[in-house]
Amino acid sequence: MFTTLLIANRGEIACRVAATARRLGIKTIAVYSDADAESKHVAACDVAVRLGPAPASESYLKAEDILRVALEQGAQAIHPGYGFLSENEAFAQACTKAGICFVGPPASAIAAMGSKSAAKTLMQKAGVPLVPGYHGDEQAPDFLRQQADAMGYPVLIKASAGGGGKGMRVVTASKDFIAALTSCKREAIASFGDDKVLIER
Repeated sequence: MFTTLLIANRGEIACRVAATARRLGIKTIAVYSDADAESKHVAACDVAVRLGPAPASESYLKAEDILRVALEQGAQAIHPGYGFLSENEAFAQACTKAGICFVGPPASAIAAMGSKSAAKTLMQKAGVPLVPGYHGDEQAPDFLRQQADAMGYPVLIKASAGGGGKGMRVVTASKDFIAALTSCKREAIASFGDDKVLIER
């Protein structure tokens, strides 16, 4: 069992992980962006280390910086929470390579299921019934709208990477599709570093 845990996330999930770790007698390390310096998760942990500026791409998504902080602070484990790096295969592998426990599924499971599109393809090959939709590689906006038009509304545009409910938009009419797609892709790239989407009925 490890005795020191770095929580590579923020907000409610980080607070819950910190509370559980405290009950187990585990020392916690928070990381934070400039926007979160006064956040509850920072106060909830034993140690807090600044990662960088407010954008997640410059803080919570910088795997190499999080791993560096973990090593500098003597963390034996990293809990990624949800979203951000929780479904990042390369990050899970880097933790293992550095001798740090990644609290979550093994990298092989993340590789198999980390992309919702890849997971749907895997399930389709296995004969598992799927919600009607599109989960292919073609990502041109007009093509995606054509797919949505063909399946009928309402549809859900969903970021293929990541989780935590980020990068999801319900669209009820074709005229609203492109604006929703643009918004969804913007949130997906900011949250997960990947703007690929799928569409579900």
